[in-house]
Amino acid sequence: MATVTLVPPGGKDRRGRGRPHPKGRLVDPHALGEVRALLGERPRDAHFLVEHLHLLQDRFGRLSSAHLAALAEEMKLAQAEVFEVATFYAHFDVQREGEAPPPALTLRVCDSVSCMLEGAEALREELVRGLDPAAVRVVRAPCMGACDRAPAAMLGQRLLAPVSLETARAAVAARAVEPLVPPAQNLEAYRAEGGYGRLRVLRAAADREAAIERILAELERAGLRGLGGAGFPTARKWRIVRSYPGPRELCVNADEGEPGTFKDGWHLARHPHRFLEGMLIAGGVVEAERMWIYLRDEYPHIRLLLERAIGELEAAGLVEPGRIVLRRGAGAYICGEESALIESLEGKRGLPRHRPPYVAERGLFGRPTLVNNVETLAWVPTILEKGADWFASQGRRGAKGLRSFSVSGRVREPGVKIAPAGITLRELVHEFCGGMASGHELAAYLPGGASGGILPARLADLPLDFGTLERHGCFVGSHAVVVLSQKDDLRAVARNLMAFFADESCGQCTPCRVGTEKALALMERPRWDGALLAELSQAMRDASICGLGQAAPNPLDSLFRHFPELFAAQELPRPEEA
Repeated sequence: MATVTLVPPGGKDRRGRGRPHPKGRLVDPHALGEVRALLGERPRDAHFLVEHLHLLQDRFGRLSSAHLAALAEEMKLAQAEVFEVATFYAHFDVQREGEAPPPALTLRVCDSVSCMLEGAEALREELVRGLDPAAVRVVRAPCMGACDRAPAAMLGQRLLAPVSLETARAAVAARAVEPLVPPAQNLEAYRAEGGYGRLRVLRAAADREAAIERILAELERAGLRGLGGAGFPTARKWRIVRSYPGPRELCVNADEGEPGTFKDGWHLARHPHRFLEGMLIAGGVVEAERMWIYLRDEYPHIRLLLERAIGELEAAGLVEPGRIVLRRGAGAYICGEESALIESLEGKRGLPRHRPPYVAERGLFGRPTLVNNVETLAWVPTILEKGADWFASQGRRGAKGLRSFSVSGRVREPGVKIAPAGITLRELVHEFCGGMASGHELAAYLPGGASGGILPARLADLPLDFGTLERHGCFVGSHAVVVLSQKDDLRAVARNLMAFFADESCGQCTPCRVGTEKALALMERPRWDGALLAELSQAMRDASICGLGQAAPNPLDSLFRHFPELFAAQELPRPEEA
């Protein structure tokens, strides 16, 4: 057996050769000094890795190899761990050794479905030609949560929506890269209308268990469900988390990255304290040690708004400093999946976990964890104030409650619409969106964002609620509705959605990583091979780890199922016949 001799720095190997330094990338003293100065007194715990990468990106405009190596040294992490996290997230611009630094400004142009309908691809090419490449680089980017103002782009942290060559030139000339914070209801105004009264009742209750049970019973009668996409009964989820011994954590999923979805941003931008009260009530019910808000990085204006609102709460003594933790996402759609979100909060790549155990039992830092999205929590104070019967009675056709529909596409008045659960697409368009846009006739619609499938106009009278669309191969999901007309190419829409999934796949499992890429390649051909696409679709559904790969084929399968006329000339078998 060969003997391995470990050589200390500066020592000699077994052949007598000297080695001036240890193997691996050396840490540059100057870069280490810059990292230490930037971090200051901030903690060096591993779960701060994504946050510290944001600090470096914000300060230097990129992540150099020298800074990444220095950050690994300072945080006592392996360099491979830091590099793999930095290269996983789309918003981190890792500069490889030997690469020239990019221009000081980056303009990210959204190419998701709602922006595609408004000519985003041609606009991006126009921007590439019309802007100085030495001053600004123009790159593609996924959904930015501005689907109702398409086409959208971001210059630094400044949202430009709708964007044009003229507005982009003006922003570049002014170096307008800082976010604009919208006006929102402050703590004083919210408390003047009774805000945080439900929280005070919970905290002051002599019999805390009885008070908690009253809240859970009210939410059950109201029929409140998780509105991030899955629709799981809210009170039942809270009870499950409470059933596991503490300490417990609460995570808010504010990383709505589904193309066509922007309702959580709407709630946060207008009524941050209503959401925060709902979060504090949920945290009180499950007795969470801390409450973590994971906010998508495309919402820098909302991050500033939330920092201000949380500061108001702490100054007023309504929450202990540090109990609410606001964290930034980094451009990974997969982190909308709850276990991937938790991995990211722990400073890792956002890879979905295998289940069981579920995060309710073993989530953040191995603790029982409640995960809810923004809209779910925002309804809690209203339900407790107006009563379960009031909320439940707002629905139509037997559905309970109100929903925040994100509506974009070919309607006169896109935006977030607070409408009854169980409303139909036809009613939603005509009662809340001013009808179809001029010159457009309803041809199809996405009822649940990119993953919810595509339905034809003849099914526009179906109730939009959980459990009503599944028999048609679709689902309502996060209630992101994209309306399509006779002027839209449905095959191009499906290709756009598959390209999104191929780009956003975390790569952990082969069915999703390879399946989405292969499906996209097949869909880019003039003739679609229905049998092969059906086989790929089934493999992704059966074997993908999480919902991304399982739902990615929905738009594709919808076309074969509901729009056979698109393929009649090809004389190809439909998937169910293959």
